[in-house]
Amino acid sequence: MWLNACNGTSSYLDATGASGAHEATLGIWLTVTACVVVTLIAIALVAAMMRHRPASGDSIDGAPGVGSSVRNEIHGGLRWIYIGLGMTLFVLAATFAGTMATFGAVTHTPRSAAVIMDVTAHQWWWEIRYTDVAHPERSFITANEVHLPIGVPVRVMLHSADVIHSFWLPQIAGKTDVVPGQTNEMWVEARVPGTTRGMCAEYCGLEHAVMALVVTAQPLADFDAWMRDRAANAAVPVAPAAAQGAVVFAASCGACHAVEGSRALGRVGPDLTHIAARATIGAGALENTPANLRRWIANAPSVKEGARMPAMHLSGQQLDAVVAYLQQLR
Repeated sequence: MWLNACNGTSSYLDATGASGAHEATLGIWLTVTACVVVTLIAIALVAAMMRHRPASGDSIDGAPGVGSSVRNEIHGGLRWIYIGLGMTLFVLAATFAGTMATFGAVTHTPRSAAVIMDVTAHQWWWEIRYTDVAHPERSFITANEVHLPIGVPVRVMLHSADVIHSFWLPQIAGKTDVVPGQTNEMWVEARVPGTTRGMCAEYCGLEHAVMALVVTAQPLADFDAWMRDRAANAAVPVAPAAAQGAVVFAASCGACHAVEGSRALGRVGPDLTHIAARATIGAGALENTPANLRRWIANAPSVKEGARMPAMHLSGQQLDAVVAYLQQLR
């Protein structure tokens, strides 16, 4: 269980979220309980095997071959069976109660959630619409990044655009299935600042393993600044190469991708407004650098086999211009 809890860069046992702390406590408690039970059973088995057995010539109740000590042993054995049954029932009842208490704590969505995250899972990336309940005008779409204000409950609405996925922020909260045709709901609340990794926890096709989220927990003031920044249109390119890239992007990529404040209005692929501020591209496939961005645009399937984005037949100059443009979208 301890090994299964680790995913390479995050562990649910190192909880930094409200519901994640409940789950980590339950996981540790169940593991310790199981180890104690197994140890006691092993000790009992060894003790039973090492006990002295009576000679076969003894008799009991006139029956040859059975000694009086055997009768005492039978009565003693029955006593231990009753004790074992009682302990088993107690342990099962305690683990059931603890599990149900944890289940109730992590599934009860606070009604006072200040932020709503509307998450849509795609093969193989995440589309996320943020809405500030107090300021509905601060509504925007981003992709493959989650920002959480510390100490503030966030309501998460989950949808699928294709197959069954599972939304999991291991250190923040437990996994919740994302099912086509229905909306599932959960809540998350970060308690410790820092950056962790989220992922899809349900096999969803070829690139299931490369469907990651960068999860950033930050103080409320920093989160509010991030919300205001993301709700604004992307910066207008000023460099000539970037201006040329904006034209090429709108003509070649604008049917699938959107950049707020530009002529690119596509909704097939991830929204690329402020893409330069993201840590990765391709839902964790590559670090967001100019070289990697150029490589991704030129031929995404060569980086992430099965990616729905086709290879773009652009000249080297056009590729450089598009990269220059996207690097200004902060």
